[in-house]
Amino acid sequence: MLKKISTKLKTFFGSERVQMFCMMIVGSVAMFAQNSAGNYEAGTTALSTVTEEIAKYVPIVVKLCYAIAGVVAIVGAISVYIKMNNEEQDVKKSIMMIVGACIFLVAAAQALPLFFGL
Repeated sequence: MLKKISTKLKTFFGSERVQMFCMMIVGSVAMFAQNSAGNYEAGTTALSTVTEEIAKYVPIVVKLCYAIAGVVAIVGAISVYIKMNNEEQDVKKSIMMIVGACIFLVAAAQALPLFFGL
């Protein structure tokens, strides 16, 4: 008798949809239980902590954007040089695309700290 029940439960909970539904129910119940008193202080402190932690990485990401822009410029210059030596038709287009990519990366690196008020 116990074996029959266990096999039926395994087949019922074995499908992926039922498992996903059960996880959603458990997660939403836990979420509502966390804030049953209407106190949002835990959420605001968590968000401020995350913002402070992300702000620590902004200078690193800015330097990374500059490094990527440098690599794009070097690889693009080599690509344009090869195209010019092969006398291809779309050299101007390649130059404009590479310059645009570098300008975008530098502008993004300059604008990134403004999002976090640094």
